[in-house]
Amino acid sequence: MTTEQSAHPPVPTLEAVAALAGVSRATVSRVVNGSTKVTPEVIENVTKAIADLNYVPNRAARSLASRRTLVIALVVPESTAKVFADPFFASIVQGVALHLADTDYTLNMVISSEINPDKTRRYLMGGNVDGALVVSHHSGDHSYAQLGSSLPMVFGGRPLSDAEHNSYFVDVDNISGAAGATEHLIERGRHNIALITGPQDMPAGVDRLTGWRRAMEAHGLDCSLIEYGDFSPLSGMEAMRRLLATGRLIDGLFATNDQMAAGAYSAILETGRSIPGDIAVVGYDDDYFGITATPPLTTVHQPSIGMGERMAQVLVKRIEGEPVDRVTLLPTELIVRQSS
Repeated sequence: MTTEQSAHPPVPTLEAVAALAGVSRATVSRVVNGSTKVTPEVIENVTKAIADLNYVPNRAARSLASRRTLVIALVVPESTAKVFADPFFASIVQGVALHLADTDYTLNMVISSEINPDKTRRYLMGGNVDGALVVSHHSGDHSYAQLGSSLPMVFGGRPLSDAEHNSYFVDVDNISGAAGATEHLIERGRHNIALITGPQDMPAGVDRLTGWRRAMEAHGLDCSLIEYGDFSPLSGMEAMRRLLATGRLIDGLFATNDQMAAGAYSAILETGRSIPGDIAVVGYDDDYFGITATPPLTTVHQPSIGMGERMAQVLVKRIEGEPVDRVTLLPTELIVRQSS
């Protein structure tokens, strides 16, 4: 047998398909991965080129060559009940999935138990993933940042501790959003404005309190009407009952998420007070709790889907060695409805 007879024809590559179809390598990758962001004409051209060249996508071979798994973990250090009850997490997952749809990466979701966090760490460091996204309401979850020297990681929400200042994270401007919500109530003639905020071991709880206080102090208003919840409707109802039980005049309320605002509605209405006649209410998040409230809730819209997309974008760039900002802050927007 001669050398010429035993030689194998060259294996067709993604680049060869792209050249024959007259498109970019990235476009071929989108078609191969079933992206919906490609025109039917381009899909037809790429599919024909794949058939003509006998190209077979081989993710395993590519992964072996690059020592990558092409898997990204989305770690949620919360209880399963909280994850599936809170629309915030659903929006984050949706945003992450939207961005990864145009890449070769697959998403694995890990609901991490606080009882055994080492199990999650072993999984992350066991060569199972190329990087991780960590999203939670709790600041302490930046403890995973210690893995950052070995595994690219991006967090949803800023760290509360200065010791974790090197973390890469995506967040919304909670201070500005809360200040804007409070200014809106003041502009509507409310001056006895109470606050229901979240736990102070959560960045959102801390920053939204800071924004409310900043606006109140700028107008010389009393900042002592404060109660705390855990971002659940029940905690909002109980916090509002405590505020009303003081007997002090309250004509406005800023609740730092829509779930607590919905709970506060119950406490206000059960006393015979009206919304917004007696107490104008503003929430934060712009989720279905606010949309379905009666009256519909004025709230601060935070782009949760966009936050998930940006987290995934930053992580993919980190994995692929591209430069990226360590801190990404997204703007908020006040959505005015009938509650104020």
